[in-house]
Amino acid sequence: MHRDPDDAARLKALRRDLAPDLARLERRMVLRGGLSLGALTLLSGCDLSTGSNGSLADRVLWAMSRANDRVQRWLFDPATLAPTYPASMIDTPFRFNAYYPPDNIPEIDAATWKLEVSGLVADKAPWTLEKLRALPQESQITRHICIEGWSQIGQWSGVPLRTFLERTGADLTAKYVGFKCADRYYGSLDMPSALHPQTVLALDFAGQPLAPEYGYPLRVRVPTKLGFKSPKHIAAIFVTNDYPGGYWEDQGYNWFSGI
Repeated sequence: MHRDPDDAARLKALRRDLAPDLARLERRMVLRGGLSLGALTLLSGCDLSTGSNGSLADRVLWAMSRANDRVQRWLFDPATLAPTYPASMIDTPFRFNAYYPPDNIPEIDAATWKLEVSGLVADKAPWTLEKLRALPQESQITRHICIEGWSQIGQWSGVPLRTFLERTGADLTAKYVGFKCADRYYGSLDMPSALHPQTVLALDFAGQPLAPEYGYPLRVRVPTKLGFKSPKHIAAIFVTNDYPGGYWEDQGYNWFSGI
C-alpha cells in the first residue's frame, strides 16, 4: 500500500512528540487501576496549551481529559461513600503538600479572618471561625490520595459543606461551588460533589485546630476526589453557574477528578 511521505513524516513527528509523555505516564501509573484516564495523562508534565501553538499531543490530551470529566460526572453516585478507617490506621506524621515549600505557607490571623460568601446565595454576610464552629460538626477518618502517587490516612473534622450552603441560602440547583484561598490557590466542585455527605469544611485535623501546613484556618475536605480538589486556607466561597476552573485544572488536570 502506498503511503504519502508527508503522512509518514507527520506520524513520526507525533510519535516523537508523545513518547516522552507516555513514558513518564507509564512510570507513574501507581495510584490504582480506576484512576481517571485524564488525570493520568496529566502526570506527564505536559502544559496542555489550547492555543494554536499547542502541540498535537497537547490537543489530544485536552480532548481526552474533557471527555473523561463528562464520563466521571455521569457515573458519580452522591450516595456512595469513600472508605473510612479506624484511628489505628491514621498516618503520623501526615505529609505536607502544596505548590510551594513550607516556608511560603500563608500567615493568617484568626482574630481578623473572615470567610467571604458570594454568588447565588441569599445571605452574603461573612463568617467568623466562631460562627462556623457553632454549626453542627462531623469527623471522618479518610484517605487523602495525591495525584503525585502517594496517599495517607488522616482525621478531619468540620462543618458539612451542605449544612453551610443551606445556612447561607445557597441555590442548591446551581452548577458549581468555588473556593478562593489565602495562598492564591483556587478550586471548584460540581454541586452534587459539594453536597456529598462526606464533603466538609474542615476546621480541625487529628482533633486539633488545623495547623498551618494542613490548611489553617479552614480547608475543604473531599474524600471522594483526588487531593488537589481539597483547597486549603479558604478565604471565600461562591456559588455560580459559570465554570470556575481551578489552579491545577486550568493547567490541564481533570476538573472532576473523582476516585
